[in-house]
Amino acid sequence: MTATEAINPQSTMREVLEAFPGAQRALFRQYHIGGCGQCGFQPGETLGQVCQRNGGLSVNEVLDHIKASHEQDEKVLISPLELAEWLKQDKTIRLLDVRSREEFEAVHLEGSVLLSQPVMREILAEGTNTRPLVIIDHQGKQALDAAAYFLGHGLQNVRCLRGGLDAWAQEVDPKIARYRLG
Repeated sequence: MTATEAINPQSTMREVLEAFPGAQRALFRQYHIGGCGQCGFQPGETLGQVCQRNGGLSVNEVLDHIKASHEQDEKVLISPLELAEWLKQDKTIRLLDVRSREEFEAVHLEGSVLLSQPVMREILAEGTNTRPLVIIDHQGKQALDAAAYFLGHGLQNVRCLRGGLDAWAQEVDPKIARYRLG
């Protein structure tokens, strides 16, 4: 049985988020759960408890939504090896790094740019972005949030590096320094 199959009403939100990393984004988008202090949840709360205290939502319906959102997230991800091959073939790919300035200055992929307000405006001004956009973070945990933002603003050609820069260092370029955050 996989972790995603084992999630049920008694699963803690920690377990839900481990099995479905985008679950908090999915819950907030559909049900306004987990995005702020008033609608937040604790890691030890069960999925059933969260659903009950948010208007008695159907746990099965909520779980179906989380799973469907997870399947959509999977379509946006690109493996480090796939990206390496794509970069060899297409020089128009824009690499957008969403880590902190300090992380970016310490280590980044050649040709990538750090997300900033001017860069974001430039990308959004392109409309549906015929130029591919690949979002990079440290370990693949924040990139999907950035992708959701750009996709929500009408961009279509958006991907995320699965496992982030850390996976790139392990699978493609071992010369890139790996690091841990706090």
